[in-house]
Amino acid sequence: MSQPVVTSINPATGETLQTFTPLGQSDLDAAIERADTEFRSWRLTGFTKRARLMHKAADVLEANKTAFARTMTLEMGKPLSEAISEVEKCELVCRHYADHAEEYLKDEVIKTEARKAYVRNLPVGAVLAVMPWNFPFWQVFRFAAPTLMAGNVGLLKHASNVWGSAMNIEKVFREAGFPEGCFQTLLIGSKAVEGVIRDPRVKAVTLTGSGPAGRSVAGIAGEETKPSLLELGGSDAFIVMPSADLDKAVDTAVTSRTRNNGQSCIAAKRFFVHADIYDAFTEAFVARIEALRIGDPLLETTDIGPLATETIRDELADQVAATLKGGAKRISTPVKVADTGWWFAPQVLAEAPDGTPGADEEMFGPVANVWRVASLSDAISRANRSDYGLGSAIFTQDDGEIEQAVRDLEAGSTFVNALVASDPRLPFGGIKQSGYGRELAADGIKAFVNRKTVSIS
Repeated sequence: MSQPVVTSINPATGETLQTFTPLGQSDLDAAIERADTEFRSWRLTGFTKRARLMHKAADVLEANKTAFARTMTLEMGKPLSEAISEVEKCELVCRHYADHAEEYLKDEVIKTEARKAYVRNLPVGAVLAVMPWNFPFWQVFRFAAPTLMAGNVGLLKHASNVWGSAMNIEKVFREAGFPEGCFQTLLIGSKAVEGVIRDPRVKAVTLTGSGPAGRSVAGIAGEETKPSLLELGGSDAFIVMPSADLDKAVDTAVTSRTRNNGQSCIAAKRFFVHADIYDAFTEAFVARIEALRIGDPLLETTDIGPLATETIRDELADQVAATLKGGAKRISTPVKVADTGWWFAPQVLAEAPDGTPGADEEMFGPVANVWRVASLSDAISRANRSDYGLGSAIFTQDDGEIEQAVRDLEAGSTFVNALVASDPRLPFGGIKQSGYGRELAADGIKAFVNRKTVSIS
C-alpha cells in the first residue's frame, strides 16, 4: 500500500508547489534510533565544539537567507522582507547560544554543610519539537539552538504545509557539520506524534501551536512522565493611556497587529484605549490599516500577503461575521482582495461585546478589536478576562501606571512603550491557556536538562 502524499500549496495562488511522501514506520523508527545513538556521543562533546558548529549553522543561514526566505513565503505567504528578517533572527539565536551556553549551564555552587555542593545541568537525550507554520524557521531555531548546545539532540515534526522549510532547516545543521542524528526533520503527520512521544528513546517534547494540540501533547507526555513545554495561542492586550506618545503607539499597534499577515501568537489583538485619546488613536490607526498594501508577498512593496491556508481564512471570516452580528461595529473600510488564493483584508472592529469571537477568541489574521476604556484599571480588568496570557503592551509615560500594569496584567510578558517580541536574551512564554514553561535566555536552555544535585562530603 503506497504512502499518501502531502501537498504544499502557495496560498497566494492556490497552486501546488511540491509534494512529499511521509515517513513510513520503519524509517521513522530508524530516525529515532539515529537520534538515540548520536546522543550517547554528542552529550560528551565540549562547549567549544558545539559552539563552533553552531556558529557554522549561523553562517549557513546568513549565506542562504534569501533562498530560505523565499521558500517560507511561497509556502505560507508572509512578505519576503519579513521572511528574510526571520532567517536573520535565527542566525542571531544560534550565535547567542554558541556564545552563552557554557555560561548558562555552568555548575551552580551552593553553600551547605558538605565539603562541596552544586547543581550540574546535564542533557537528557532526544527532544521532540512539534512546530507550527506561522514562523517556520524562528520557532524551530529558538528550540534547536539551546537544545543542541545543551548536549541534547533534536527531532522536528513540522506543520505539513511548510515541509520545504523543514527540510531546509535540517540542511542548515547538516551543512554546518553537525553529526548525523543531531538534528532530524521527521516528515510525519499529527497522528504519528503520539507514538514518537511514547517512544522510550524520546525524553521530552516541546510544542508551539493551538490549545487543543497542546493539551493533547501534554496529556500524552504526562502519561509517560516526560517533561513538556507549551507555547500556545494568545490574544494580547495593547493598552494606550493619555500620556502615551500617540504616534509611536499607533505605529507599534499597526506593526503588531499586521506582522506576519496578522498570524502571530504575540500580536496585539485587543486594543484598550483611554477615552481621552480614543478618537485620535482610532482615527490614525484606521487610516494606517486602510493604507496597507496587499499583494504578492514576493514583492518589496507588499505589506500584507495571504493567509496561510483556506481553512484559516474561512475561520477568520466566520469570526468576524459572528462578532459583527453580536453587536461590534466595523470602523474601517476593507479593501477588495483577489478571489484566487487565501486573502483577507485588514480591518478594525470596535466595542465587540463579551461572548463574541472578537472579545473572547484569538483571531489569527489582520483583524484588530478596539475598546474605549475609562481608566487603566478598566483596561486591565478587560484584558484579564481573556483565557490567554502570552504577551501584553502598555503605552504610557506614567511610572505609577507602568507599575500597575506590570503587577496586574495576567501575561508572560509586559512591554512598555514597545512592540512585544521574542529576544534570545529574554525568557519567553505564557500563562493561563497560552501555555507553560519558558524558551530563550538561560531559562530556555535549562528547559530540558537534568538539574542534578551533587553533594560531596
